[in-house]
Amino acid sequence: MFGFALVVAVWLLPARWSVLLGLVTLALQVFLGPVDWGHVGGLVPGIVIPVAVTLLIRLVVQLGQAHEEIAALAAAAERDRLARDLHDVLGHSLTTITVKSGLARRVLESGGDPERALAELRDVERLSRQAHGEVRLTVSGRRRPSLAAELAGARAALRAAGIGAVLPPSADHVRAELAGPFAYVLREGVTNVIRHSGATRCEVLLGDDWLEVRDDGPGRNAAEPGNGLSGLAERLRAVGGRIEAGPLPAGGFRLRASRT
Repeated sequence: MFGFALVVAVWLLPARWSVLLGLVTLALQVFLGPVDWGHVGGLVPGIVIPVAVTLLIRLVVQLGQAHEEIAALAAAAERDRLARDLHDVLGHSLTTITVKSGLARRVLESGGDPERALAELRDVERLSRQAHGEVRLTVSGRRRPSLAAELAGARAALRAAGIGAVLPPSADHVRAELAGPFAYVLREGVTNVIRHSGATRCEVLLGDDWLEVRDDGPGRNAAEPGNGLSGLAERLRAVGGRIEAGPLPAGGFRLRASRT
């Protein structure tokens, strides 16, 4: 009966108090009163085993709870990654598709060159297929952004939107570990210029470990947290960088990514 009572007490108490209770019980039974040393060998397991088994059961329960919490956190992290990547992929692709479709419509409505309209529509078809492929790679976690490809895409998107573009000729000098995060920054920055700024000119400046996207628009080209900047900040933090965004003193807006 004493063994059962000890197990119940150990189960209800915190782990450190459970161990202390077992030790105190052992000390009391050994050192108080007359002791039959012939029975001490059976006394120790009678006290230690209930405590050990109860603590082991508690540990198994806690491990199961921890496993469930880890699985929930992993699922939440994967959802966040997928949402961030889909935002980055689809935001730019759909914006470019919208701009090019609108350009083709305006050319046709104004009686302009049909070949130019057809060229824009071919680009829309190509971009749609490309976006579909990027979504599949994003879902599987196999998409690897290219800064050189984003520069080419930014040039085409800005041209279709009627925004003058000043872009670096290449991105070969950018550090390898920063090329991927900078590709996301460039895509998000150009998308915001097209969608929000009302700019007539966009300039991209690129250094070894920094990138800037500037525009001369009067509109507020500041993405709210959750609309892109928070995702970019997470990507830059992973490589020791940071994001800065704000209006320029002479007008316009600047998005800067750097690692100092």
